[in-house]
Amino acid sequence: MHKISVAGLTVDVVRKDIKNLHLAVYPPEGRVRVAAPLRVDDEAVRLAVISKLPWIKKQRDRFLYQERQSVRDFTYREDHFFFGKRYLLNIIENSGPSHVELRNKAVIDLHVPIGSGTAKREQVLTDWYRKELKARIPPLIEKWEDKIEVKVSDWGVKKMKTKWGSCNITAKRIWLNLELAKKPIECLEYIVVHEMVHLLEQKHNDHFRELMDQFLPKWRFYRDELNQAPLCHEKWNY
Repeated sequence: MHKISVAGLTVDVVRKDIKNLHLAVYPPEGRVRVAAPLRVDDEAVRLAVISKLPWIKKQRDRFLYQERQSVRDFTYREDHFFFGKRYLLNIIENSGPSHVELRNKAVIDLHVPIGSGTAKREQVLTDWYRKELKARIPPLIEKWEDKIEVKVSDWGVKKMKTKWGSCNITAKRIWLNLELAKKPIECLEYIVVHEMVHLLEQKHNDHFRELMDQFLPKWRFYRDELNQAPLCHEKWNY
């Protein structure tokens, strides 16, 4: 990887054995990265970036002004989200097994070993988020396989810093961001549909948008809701 300067922007350029040039803007500060085919020189990359300057500025501004969650310490009465709803965290230290319970639609009871620190508390809560998210994905895939008339061969959940989901077209495998466990369930469904529609159309082109309009007419609303939601606090390393 090397860097070039375009209109005052520093652009990371990575050359790969790919057919098309891909430009992306990454949070939290709007880093610009271009994956370019081996045959494409820096001048061609520079021209591609210049043609996309208005879009790049829009993405960078969105990251700059988007609200960010504060650092989570996993302490008593700290607020946490679960499928779009805010809960207060209640720490319960005991000698039993670690687990999580929802109480009164307002409290997350986090049961952890006596003397557990932040890392252990975070691990238990993260494992719970993963389990809860995984429980809700299969019914959505089954529902939309019938509607879209595609077949998902495999799926998984993982932490992703730059995408809500991804799709391997060849393997028919989709990945979903663990952070979706904190967002409204409708947003999870939107991402599932989004990635499954990629099995019909790989690119984000007019055909893709037409398919999304056909299957999920309110998809733009859910997309905007996700884009406006606070970014999780992360150490953004690449």
